[in-house]
Amino acid sequence: MARSPFTLAAAVTAALSGAEVVGARTLTADGDGRFDSAVVTLADGRELAIRVGDDDDTARELAAESLALRALTAGARAMLPFRAPEYVGETRLSDGRALVTELLPGFQIEAGHVPAGRGAAESMGTSIAAVHALPASVVRSAGLAARSAEEAREEIRQLVDRAAATGRVPARLTVRWREAVDDDELWRFESAVTLGGVQATSFLFDDDDELGPQVVGVVHWHGLSLGDPAVDLAWLSSATDAAGDVHAAYAQASDRTPDGALALRARLLAELEFARWLVHGDAMHRTDIMDDAAGLLEALAEGLRHDDLSVIAQHGDGVDSALDALGRVPETAATRVNTAMETDAYNPHDLLPGEDDAGADGRDDSDAGARDDAEFVGDPTADLSEIEKSDLLPRDAHAPNSEPVNASDHDSDGADPADEAQRAARAALQRWTSSSSE
Repeated sequence: MARSPFTLAAAVTAALSGAEVVGARTLTADGDGRFDSAVVTLADGRELAIRVGDDDDTARELAAESLALRALTAGARAMLPFRAPEYVGETRLSDGRALVTELLPGFQIEAGHVPAGRGAAESMGTSIAAVHALPASVVRSAGLAARSAEEAREEIRQLVDRAAATGRVPARLTVRWREAVDDDELWRFESAVTLGGVQATSFLFDDDDELGPQVVGVVHWHGLSLGDPAVDLAWLSSATDAAGDVHAAYAQASDRTPDGALALRARLLAELEFARWLVHGDAMHRTDIMDDAAGLLEALAEGLRHDDLSVIAQHGDGVDSALDALGRVPETAATRVNTAMETDAYNPHDLLPGEDDAGADGRDDSDAGARDDAEFVGDPTADLSEIEKSDLLPRDAHAPNSEPVNASDHDSDGADPADEAQRAARAALQRWTSSSSE
């Protein structure tokens, strides 16, 4: 049963000795409902996020997040051009593990809405490069997972074999993936510190008057490890407008040995999310999941009919078109999970007019209770200084923190394409921004 923000606020005092809690509210970021979560306000003005996981999978994820955030020493954080959440503390709540971290302000952008050009796309590419530039000692000293190129390759080989063994993968895909695994040129890369599968919603933005939306924070650190840098670029299969600019900014900011197969491996990993979904269904003995995955794989195979993953082939229209369906694949314990816990800035379904409120897999999320996929922006912070008052009035929702863009203010004749792209990004920002966490 979902715990109330009041219950979670009480747990914060156990995780942070001497904490004086004065308010609590539901964490309204667009999560997946696997955690009970809340935002807690302290007397000194700080806002903290608390998440509680009751099953083995969520408990392991919180443990991994805790270890990763503590591995980011002051020196490592100083190397990053953005903020990462600070670890605050942990405790037990009934049979669940509770993790308390700093709440970072900022707004998120879903992958399909990241615009091309200056601003968000370039800032995302630069931010990913900064993570990959962290010294390997950050991971090794914390005892986190470290994989060589060959080990990463072998994991993919095993995944392809497990998916093929179900008999539900089109032969074209099995051949394609096995040829990619066998292509030595595709796996000549230097392992890097990675987030283990960054998503578009892992980035928190603020709007800069000169540069447009800029990354000011990064969340979702539970997959921190040493491995294939392509895992943090696989999400770009769903960001077709911005993919080229993210890759270009990444390459420009990176001081690593050039990796000519990076984009191809990222595309391969994106395709294999369908295989992971199939394998997950097989392991859970869920025929409905397997049927859904098989349908997606058939569509993918059709879209990839004329596409080649060899390192020589650089065209990708077929891949990008086929991978549009990736948003339909629910996140599971077998794949990367978007917990969206460190920002309380907005809910995408409330801010994008015309978007279907149902989840990506067609489910109605209205019964998620007080969990972290709450559908309302700007939920009121309950005043805990007089907790006996049960009839607290909700505060007004925050107004967007950016001024509307007036197209008539700019002369489009002869305008620099980069300037036009930045203005388009800022105009789109009006649809994304609700408020920062105050």
